[in-house]
Amino acid sequence: MTTERREPALNADERAMLEGWLDYHRRTLALKCEGLTDDQLRTASVRPSELSLMGLVRHMAEVERSWFRRVLAAEDAGPIHYDEADPDGEFHLTEADTWQEAYATWQAEIDAARRNAAGFALDDLSKGLNRAGDGPFSLRWIYTHMIEEYARHNGHADLIRERIDGATGE
Repeated sequence: MTTERREPALNADERAMLEGWLDYHRRTLALKCEGLTDDQLRTASVRPSELSLMGLVRHMAEVERSWFRRVLAAEDAGPIHYDEADPDGEFHLTEADTWQEAYATWQAEIDAARRNAAGFALDDLSKGLNRAGDGPFSLRWIYTHMIEEYARHNGHADLIRERIDGATGE
């Protein structure tokens, strides 16, 4: 798999710009994971942290699901990797967890996010609330938050990838 990534057009309208930057950051995380084995993708950053590239992908699948399915569309979509007993379950990897499964789940959540967002204008408010009971949120706010979420975690991914094999860069 080779991930291609392009910055949004400099003269795009607001929605295309927001969607373009979100896709850019989604692809950035995929690029940071490319070419690594499952063991490398499970490698934690530094002790005592359990933060790994596979964990970040699983986390972002949860985040996509939460904001675009539960909050935006008010779908009854339960968590994928966590529960009340293990609220950080997406980061608690086992040997049974594979990149193939993590990547497929993440991509499925991105596809669902795109489908749900297509039914809303930027100023439309979400049908649901977040886990804290806050909201409703405009689609514009959700897009902006998601760009921030990916950008922050892509910084983590940069450091983890460099620790694994020395690869650096965008």
